[in-house]
Amino acid sequence: MAREPAVAAVDDVDEWGRSEHMCDVFHRAFDPIYRRWFRARWEGLEHIPRSGGALLVANHAGAVPADGPVIMHGIEKEVGRPLYVLADYTFWSLPVAGTVFARMGGVAAHPANAHRLLHDEGCLALVYPEGTKGTGKLMGERYQLRRFGRGGFVETAMRAGVPVVPIAVVGSEEAMPIVYKNGALARALRVPYVPITANMLLFGPAGLILFFPAKFHLRVLEPVTFDVAPDEDRYSTSMVMDEAERIRERIQLALVDMLEARKSIWFG
Repeated sequence: MAREPAVAAVDDVDEWGRSEHMCDVFHRAFDPIYRRWFRARWEGLEHIPRSGGALLVANHAGAVPADGPVIMHGIEKEVGRPLYVLADYTFWSLPVAGTVFARMGGVAAHPANAHRLLHDEGCLALVYPEGTKGTGKLMGERYQLRRFGRGGFVETAMRAGVPVVPIAVVGSEEAMPIVYKNGALARALRVPYVPITANMLLFGPAGLILFFPAKFHLRVLEPVTFDVAPDEDRYSTSMVMDEAERIRERIQLALVDMLEARKSIWFG
């Protein structure tokens, strides 16, 4: 039976580092941006399980991807369940930012962590299979989904015995689009990319944090379940990669449909 994550007795920080106080501060601060700047609109929230574990999978974009806080705020406030975000270890190498990310529900994307969250604790977790390949896209590559890695998220869901819930996001690509990437500087700094964004060109240094007011439209697709036994030592690599590609294609098709219906980047 699913249980809630254990909470430390001394404060409100759970075993993953998430602080409900910090999350509440985030929600209070971000809610006006969510409702008035990005004007987020959801479809298919009924597909988010109200209990038990599920792995949410979404497309990812923008030099500073706004889809992360938009999804987190929307799920937690409109569904009423905590959401953990599985992310690369890069976040924990950043001074202060790593700790803040953990307090907001960020968890290192390791298979053991994912299994505990999904299987043992019955939580909702979010992962972005495109990784930095998604956030590093140039303006001319908008909404062209990158390969979903080797499908590790599918194997994680199979092993935990939970569904994958795909989410298609429109809006993040235009909130902070990249017009140029400095490869030499990125190599020197040992980071995936150093972007020059349209926001920076228009607003100068303020463009590092000032998003364009693109209207967000998020569509939750029907959950994907797998006809395999959980907790197996290994799963077929070809099956895992085929399932990952099918999920990627479902999100891509949803994006195409949403973009065809969109009349304006700014007004939806």
